[in-house]
Amino acid sequence: MNVLNIQGQPWWAGSVLVAFAGLCLLTISGRIQGRPLICRIVRLSNRKTSTSETPPRLASPEKKPLVSQKTPANPVDVLPPQRRHVLGALGMSYKEIDEEEVRRKILPMTADYGTCQEERYTPTGFSVADVKALGDFPDYAVLSGVPLPEPYRAFDIEKALPRPYRPFRWAYHQTMSLTKLEPDWWLELENTYKERVAQRKKLFTEHGEAVLGYLPGSELACKELMEMVLQFLCARYPQYFSLVGQRILKNKILGMEQDIRAKHPLEIIMDNVPEDFGIMLRDNKTGNYFLRAGVICSAMGWNVASKIGLQLHQIHDPIPDYKEKMQFSMDRFFTKMPVDKPIQRGSWGLEIGQPLYMPAGDPHEKLRTFQDPNLKLEDCYLRVDWQTLRRLPLSGAVVFNFKALFTPVTEFRDEPCIPALVTKIMKEGKENLIKYKATWHVEHALLPHFEHWIREQEENGLAPKDWEVATLDESPWFKNWQEKWNRQQGF
Repeated sequence: MNVLNIQGQPWWAGSVLVAFAGLCLLTISGRIQGRPLICRIVRLSNRKTSTSETPPRLASPEKKPLVSQKTPANPVDVLPPQRRHVLGALGMSYKEIDEEEVRRKILPMTADYGTCQEERYTPTGFSVADVKALGDFPDYAVLSGVPLPEPYRAFDIEKALPRPYRPFRWAYHQTMSLTKLEPDWWLELENTYKERVAQRKKLFTEHGEAVLGYLPGSELACKELMEMVLQFLCARYPQYFSLVGQRILKNKILGMEQDIRAKHPLEIIMDNVPEDFGIMLRDNKTGNYFLRAGVICSAMGWNVASKIGLQLHQIHDPIPDYKEKMQFSMDRFFTKMPVDKPIQRGSWGLEIGQPLYMPAGDPHEKLRTFQDPNLKLEDCYLRVDWQTLRRLPLSGAVVFNFKALFTPVTEFRDEPCIPALVTKIMKEGKENLIKYKATWHVEHALLPHFEHWIREQEENGLAPKDWEVATLDESPWFKNWQEKWNRQQGF
């Protein structure tokens, strides 16, 4: 029923990013395509608070990892930071419960909180009674410590373009390039919204559990995720989304009113959000994290049905260097990831066309096995899977989400230093990583143009001559990206 993917980059603050990698686990690797997301471990750098409509550049992730390699405690003895104390901020009476009590009465991974007869606690310290007392749509900003987004009133769904992510890095190696999540941009809508929602619903009709699935024990996490997603949409895009009586969702983009209790929470998400979500739950017997639910319509090379029920490292088995370089850190990150420190990262690939869902054996896979001499530049696209990882406050589940964004490679021509950076990676990147990323089938059509654009950018001053290729200071964007982005949207 669900999965994740990987790419190469470093990550932030100690073990927190490791968790993201896990989450990314299904989406890690240079692309969400066919692998889980896990990668490098780099620390987060301090940066200015982002605005609600134009985020600042991310700090360079080229930092030394903060994660130590000491022998970790037994995962079954490690809980994430507790959040039960926030009940007081919501006006609820509660008593402190120490972690030993939480561990002793932990809610089993496979148990439905709704039918649990005895008092049990989630990994973040909330009792089942607490969860039920909070009811539907509690204040997740308080519960999580992550503020709701600012309203984006200038947003126009017909003109909106995704931010121009270019998560290219040099030196290119397997690391997790993680940065602090920008709360205003957790979910990002753009002008392909209607097309993508329809496409995803069609995939679910055709493939069922291959793109959407859930196992026993995921009931609370699925409900919680849906409510957080809908709260976000209503706060960020109030001109398009609203809730009536906490039961009827109004979606003005689709001209639809929907009873959110009439379907499974993941189906409600699929009907309204063109993003993929994977839910990892903590196993009470081992302390390890397993994929227990998800809706994933954008995976390439795998599907939910093939990954659901697997542990983090099992999901990432195909990833080059994962076991040797990332498994230890990823497992530790997941066990300790705080609720109030969500993270984000991006992976990329180069594609012919815009393949959204490509399970193993899909006819599109054949295009990767040869270099078509008639391939045209305009048929090639950059695919970026922009990914976030966060722990849900009540269930303690770790959730990764991502969306596939396609950009014609012709856009690189006027983007400072991007042609040189991509060329460097394709020509000199570590062999096993480049093979895994599968760019060979388009290189013959792209490299001659990229090399011409490199010279052109040097001549017109967009890029310095004899530039020593490196990760851009503006990563995951490029110099003056906001000017181009605003211009293309008509601002």
